Amino acid sequence: MTALGDLIEIDDRTVLVLGQELDVEHGRPDVGNALVHRAGDTVVFVDTGVTTVFRAALRAAADRVGPWSRALVLTTHGHVDHIGNNDLADELGVPVEHYVPAGDVDQMRDPQSYWVRAFERIAALGAMPAPPAPAARMLMSLFEPMRPFAETTRTYEELPLERVRIGSVRFTGWTFADGAVRVLRSQGHCAGHVIVHLSDCGVLHLSDEGNGACGAMADADQLKIQTVLGAVARLFEEEQAALLTDGHTFALRRGSEAVSFLDGLLDQATALQTAALGLTGEGGTVRPSAFAPRYAEAFAALGAGGANPNAMFAAMMAVNQLRELGLRPESEAVDAPWARPAFSHTAPAAQTFPA
Repeated sequence: MTALGDLIEIDDRTVLVLGQELDVEHGRPDVGNALVHRAGDTVVFVDTGVTTVFRAALRAAADRVGPWSRALVLTTHGHVDHIGNNDLADELGVPVEHYVPAGDVDQMRDPQSYWVRAFERIAALGAMPAPPAPAARMLMSLFEPMRPFAETTRTYEELPLERVRIGSVRFTGWTFADGAVRVLRSQGHCAGHVIVHLSDCGVLHLSDEGNGACGAMADADQLKIQTVLGAVARLFEEEQAALLTDGHTFALRRGSEAVSFLDGLLDQATALQTAALGLTGEGGTVRPSAFAPRYAEAFAALGAGGANPNAMFAAMMAVNQLRELGLRPESEAVDAPWARPAFSHTAPAAQTFPA
């Protein structure tokens, strides 16, 4: 049984700090796992979670991997369960750099608006404990203290973009600590998401790209999720990575076990989309309120997993799955039917262009 802030020693300079699952009913925030690693004389924090308990665990992990005289704080994405202790960078007493994805800065500044948008998409689906704005306020109240920025915070995108080749796989991103730390753009789970490869110890931190077969957030990109899962699987097959960690499953996966886990997520993605296609009917028109519970049943029947399983996230995934099938809402009305776009079978009018 794991507890918030437990430390798993990967090697003498790398520690995984364990978070916890979301439990809204009992007022407990989810906390994303973090990595603490020493590359030469630099201590590297990959995410900082949230809560004072987790903050203390990060400091304990940093003490365990030392000695170090510089620090690098890397934010994988802007969700509140990963950024609450980012100002730890100001307390380390050494030269420090802190980087965040530019695509997530707006939600880091105003997370409540980000979650209102997420909840507005499912307001008609019966999965909400309250209307979107109060529900978002209630959820955000769990994540305290929330300090997402430090004095040194910059965006990755202020640095020159690099082409990063690992084995046969090519990424774009940024390298640090003489190439020992590779930040790779993925942008599937949310708009700015990155993953991190620690080449000197073989750890690949997937963060939340492995949260499930279908992304839940409004800014999730299903193709990018699936693409990065496939690319990371290739790294393990080529032995360019040895150990897979992520943001929420509290597990270490090595070699072929990591490949099986990633392939399983891809298999779930295809199976879920096939099941969703069958739920839309022959006409391809469906109301979200009718689709969402049936989709949740299909999700459970397939044994599909993901972080923080609950009715809200299942409904958010259902809406994303409708869009992934190519359906669009027919109007802005609450619970408007979703349908495929109509195609005209008449030839377009001839157009003339100036000579």
